This record gives sequence, C-alpha cells and structure tokens, in this order.
Amino acid sequence: MPTIKTNGIQFHYEERGSGKSPDDIPVLLIMGITAPGSVWNVHLADWQHHFRCIIGDNRGVGLTDKPAGPYSSEQMADDYAGLLDAIQAKKVKVVGCSMGSTIAQQLAIRHPDKVHSLVLMCPWARCDNYAKGLFQHIMNAKARFRPEEFSLYIQLLIFSKSSWDNSEKHADLEKGRNQDAFGAFPQPLHGLEGQAAACINHNALDDLSKIQKPTLVIGGKEDIFTPVWMAEEVANGIPGAELFLYEKLGHAFHFENTDDFNLRVRDWLLAH
Repeated sequence: MPTIKTNGIQFHYEERGSGKSPDDIPVLLIMGITAPGSVWNVHLADWQHHFRCIIGDNRGVGLTDKPAGPYSSEQMADDYAGLLDAIQAKKVKVVGCSMGSTIAQQLAIRHPDKVHSLVLMCPWARCDNYAKGLFQHIMNAKARFRPEEFSLYIQLLIFSKSSWDNSEKHADLEKGRNQDAFGAFPQPLHGLEGQAAACINHNALDDLSKIQKPTLVIGGKEDIFTPVWMAEEVANGIPGAELFLYEKLGHAFHFENTDDFNLRVRDWLLAH
C-alpha cells in the first residue's frame, strides 16, 4: 500500500480498479472502528470491476500512523481530504461504514466540493448515553480481553441472530476469532481509544441539512450497536436522502447478505 503525508500523519491507502472511463468519479471507501481498509475486500471483489476504488487505513489502525488521541470525526475527514488532494481525486463518491459514516458526513460538511454522493452504512449523527457507554465498554474490553475474546464481543454486537443461528456463518465467526488471535497488525489500545473518542464526540445533527448530495442511508433492522433510530435520524436530516433497512440483519448486514448489498450499492453508485 502506498503512503502519503496528510494532516500530520503518514496515511496508507490502496487503489483498486479503474472505472469504465477516465471521466468516471472514483469511489472512496471508509471503514469503521477497529477495522483496516482490507475489510472492504469482500465488496471490492465486485466493485473494483466497475469503479476506481480508493481505500485507506483510518488514523489509529492498520498501516497508518497511530498517534495518541483523542481523535475526532472532523480530524479524520481532513485526513481523507488530504489524501484526495495528494492523489488528485477532485471529487469522489463516498461509502462510509459505521465510524466511517461519521467521517463521510464530516467530509461532505467540511469539504463539500470533494463529495459527489454518499452511501452511509449503519450511521449515526450523534451518540446518546447508551451509545457512549457502549463505546466506553469497547475500550474497556480491548484493555482487558485477549484478542480472540475481544473479537467475540465485537461479533456479538454486530452480527444478528440469523447469522448466529446459521451453522455455516457460525463456523465463519469462529474462524474469524481464531484468526484475530494471531493478527499480524493488531490495533493498539491507544489507537482504538482515539477512534472511540471520535465516535463518542461526533455530533453532526445540526449540520446534516448542509449535505446537499445524493445520499443512501442503509442498515439492518436488528442492529443493536447503532439502532434503527440512528439511521432514521441521519436520513431525516439530509435533504432527499434515501433509507433502506434489511430485515432480520444487524450492524454487519453487508457481511450477512453480501451478494445483495454489493449489487444494491453498486447499482446506486452507478446511478448517483
């Protein structure tokens, strides 16, 4: 992965695909808390055949610098604005997942000329006290659990009952935990704490009306991590935003029904 200097840090990114023509607008993919950009791979397997895809490791994870926090969603949006300037991508379609959706919101608010359209996955515009407590517990768990135990806790938050009850997906979850026990680039505690602070303190509710871009808000009806009211609040706050919620799926709806998600978002991005 190449590295550029942006907003005071060394930022690692990757590009996949080239689009159908040189004039095609690239797609910027921003992942959530704890996750490096490689987590997009199951979606890139489809999207890289249709778009020039730009994927980064967020501040605090992967191969990007992990300075002491706290971080903010505004700061992390500026990280990506610097990346886009460095690679001369004047305007992008942005897909942001969970924490990535908060960064995407701030990118559209702070750097509107750089954003063509938005897909906001399991988003929130602000945290209530329950969400703040949940992010605090994620920090506590990271500090005290073995990696595979921490992985189990995150899986319990993001996967729905339908996945836990499916024998094949249940086996995949166990495999994922075993892989996390020996991860090559584990996220340090201070990196997660910096990201969690950005999640807790993100509050763009009053600024959502400034986002005058085509927007798709997408999530799962059984999301216990970022519940439906959060997605609805974001969709209601952005003029003209579309809202789609999967039945019986949770925060990880994009992994739980990848085939439908990849096609649905691909078609939406091609149209917007």
